[in-house]
Amino acid sequence: MGTGSLARLLLAGSAVVGLTAATTSAAHAQQPTQQAAVLEEIIVTATKRAENLQEVPVSVGTVAPDKLEAVMSAGVDLLALSGSVPSLYAESTFARTFPRFYIRGLGNSDFDLNSTQPVGVVLDEVVQENPLLRGFPLFDIARVEVLRGPQGTLFGRNTPAGTISFISNKPSEKTEAYFNASYGKYNTLETEGAVGGAVIDGVLSARLSLLYERRDDFVDNTFTGEDDALGGYNEAAARLQFLYDKGGPLTALFNVHARDLDGTARIFRANIIQRGSNDLVPGFRRNQVFQNGQNDLDVSSRGGSLRVEYDLGSVLLTSITGYETVEVYTRGDIDGGVSGTGPGFIPFDSETADEIPDHAQWTQEVRLTSQGSGPFRWQAGVFYFNEDVDARGYSYGNPTDPRGISHFIDSNQESTSWAVFGQANYDITDQLTLTGGLRYNDDEKDYTVSRTVRPGAFVPASGPVGTRTGAASVSGDRITWDVSLTYKATDDINLFGRVASGYRAPSISGRVLFPANLTGGASLNSDISTASAEKIMSYEAGVKSDLWGNKARLNLTGFYSDIKDQQFVAVGGATNVTRLLNADKGIAYGFEAELELLPVDNLLLTGGLSYNYTEIDDPNLPVAPCGGGCTVTDPLFSATSTNVRIDGNPFPNAPKWLFTATARYSIPLGTGEAYIFTDWNYRSKVNFFLYESREFQSDSKIEGGLKIGYLSEGERFGFAVFGRNITNAKELEGAIDFNNLTGIVTEAPFYGVEVTAKF
Repeated sequence: MGTGSLARLLLAGSAVVGLTAATTSAAHAQQPTQQAAVLEEIIVTATKRAENLQEVPVSVGTVAPDKLEAVMSAGVDLLALSGSVPSLYAESTFARTFPRFYIRGLGNSDFDLNSTQPVGVVLDEVVQENPLLRGFPLFDIARVEVLRGPQGTLFGRNTPAGTISFISNKPSEKTEAYFNASYGKYNTLETEGAVGGAVIDGVLSARLSLLYERRDDFVDNTFTGEDDALGGYNEAAARLQFLYDKGGPLTALFNVHARDLDGTARIFRANIIQRGSNDLVPGFRRNQVFQNGQNDLDVSSRGGSLRVEYDLGSVLLTSITGYETVEVYTRGDIDGGVSGTGPGFIPFDSETADEIPDHAQWTQEVRLTSQGSGPFRWQAGVFYFNEDVDARGYSYGNPTDPRGISHFIDSNQESTSWAVFGQANYDITDQLTLTGGLRYNDDEKDYTVSRTVRPGAFVPASGPVGTRTGAASVSGDRITWDVSLTYKATDDINLFGRVASGYRAPSISGRVLFPANLTGGASLNSDISTASAEKIMSYEAGVKSDLWGNKARLNLTGFYSDIKDQQFVAVGGATNVTRLLNADKGIAYGFEAELELLPVDNLLLTGGLSYNYTEIDDPNLPVAPCGGGCTVTDPLFSATSTNVRIDGNPFPNAPKWLFTATARYSIPLGTGEAYIFTDWNYRSKVNFFLYESREFQSDSKIEGGLKIGYLSEGERFGFAVFGRNITNAKELEGAIDFNNLTGIVTEAPFYGVEVTAKF
């Protein structure tokens, strides 16, 4: 391996992410010298350098391997990461794609195909900007890093809430392979594996990672009389990596990956909420629907990246080039039932589809990083981003059209962004380190759209039959920065304070399938909505400590965030129109606490707790209340207005409390071990929309998982039985603000068996 930081990052990628081999299992609970097991340092790349998590002046959460394997079992998607670390929440109105992440209460519930999110997602150092790219499944993953708070200096683009970084296992010259397979309820099959090693000794190594998972349809449609009509999927994904390293100054890592998904879109269920409360109606069953619309989800994505590093001695040159493309088609029964029949009152049917037929994203980052162990360290670089996305939307229900299309939209958005950034660290003393960073961001978006109404369409107030067009452009630039101090109070305790600014670029909403301008006309410009740039200032301080002879680790962080021109989306409502808006101000504050404890060699306990208070601060911002059926508790904006006042409301999908805990206990058995692993997540209640109502909110919930198994020495073979949602938690997870009390519910309990092997 060369002397550059790529070597260090690759080693960090395969390093233990929370425990030494001595503590991950009872079989390894003691070293050959019978040394007592301890917690090992966690290596992260939050600052684009491989560093000990305890020394990084950023609030970072990691998902340990045992927990990641457990929460991602049963063929789940990335929503399973919700609550896995403090202050991280996730939800979606799509299925197995388009996860919407929230950190410290800050996120975006917009479901548009060109929407932006304030939580950055990075896969193997390449930003995944389009929300449909973010659902790429996790397999052969070295670690997950959750960086809380603005990351405006090094990660920059659209990260005022934080960044989630997924790092896959990298090639090495060591020949190795693994295979995992599980089978469970609904004929769910999940398999993944990888094989890697030297292709040319001392020059080139490779690693191939594969995933396949499937589930039978299991939801009956009682309207059509079809059993097992919905709920299934087939998904395959692959990643191939080549690492070039002759031991000289040049190293290169090439990555190509692909995903194909064919399955069921999110299932909306009409009038499942009891009016006047958020309780599910009596007799509700998760495995039944009553719908007359079609349901489909197809996703195909491809991508690649090239990471090249050249060691110049005291400076390291790094270039990362990335390309991503995704094609999507999703169709669903939005009203969740049948007009005039039920369940409950449904004034008219609504069936829509969204499609991305063409998409391309290019990213390029070039940076210089100082090397050596002196008191002054720095890195500086440039970043370029370009995305071109075509999107279409369809509304159905026209009996005179061969495909049943009432009207459709065809749009294009091109986004261009570039930035110049730098960060420096200076050791003022052996105990005190000052870090500062600066980034200049420049963003531009151009959007065009046309909407065509088909002859014979029944579309109230849609304007004339034919085609109307519209266009919008937004641009902005911003300097973001951060300053932090780290103080090494003792060898085992670090204190830090950080002030950071963040920025989310101006946004455009192309959700013009249904008209905002009811008077018709030749232009769609009044239907298109835009939001100006969102700015955030964050203040945080914390302590990171290794205790009890490295048998315990406790990290605490407190924070306060002031958000200006906060971007929100008003979804549906009485006007049945989705529009972007800016709130004058948003406030968020709270804390995160994380604990790892090894009370005895064979028992590992972890826990995480977060409190996130959020508040919309804008007395002059009205929004339309619900489209029908709900009991709004906000006051009217004025005596003559039908809109309501949302000043003082919490951010949508922002639970105040999140708690997570795991326990792993192992019993040595000859050359192997038997073990039991359990994980639990709690979240407090969640409000779904900008306005508050008695119906459109979720009660608090607690979900747990259990895994009991056996591992041979060196984990060469394993067998386990497992269960997810073992307490059968049945709560609302989301809702559709349309014209009835349509909701989304939590996943049903799941049980299965698993086998693992390493070679």
